[in-house]
Amino acid sequence: MSYQKYGVDSVLVERIKRKLKNPEIKEKIKQLLDGVTKSDLQDRVKVSKLLNQASKILGENLSTTQSSNIIDFIIAQKIDPNNTFHLIKLWGMFR
Repeated sequence: MSYQKYGVDSVLVERIKRKLKNPEIKEKIKQLLDGVTKSDLQDRVKVSKLLNQASKILGENLSTTQSSNIIDFIIAQKIDPNNTFHLIKLWGMFR
């Protein structure tokens, strides 16, 4: 998995995937990410704020290293939330 190359722990990913099966949590995360643009996902400060908000919603305490690794991964993916291909690619990474 490419996220593991960035030092993102697969146990953390699996735990978050399980939490996102809860419809209430999933809806809160959707609301958080509503309106996020490609430029937002390339801005380290904005990604950091989004990550902090998402971790609070999910009840996850991330270390500084974990946060940094996740931010590096997100920025490296050059995600465009309006591009269906990018979203399918991400979905494939985390299914």
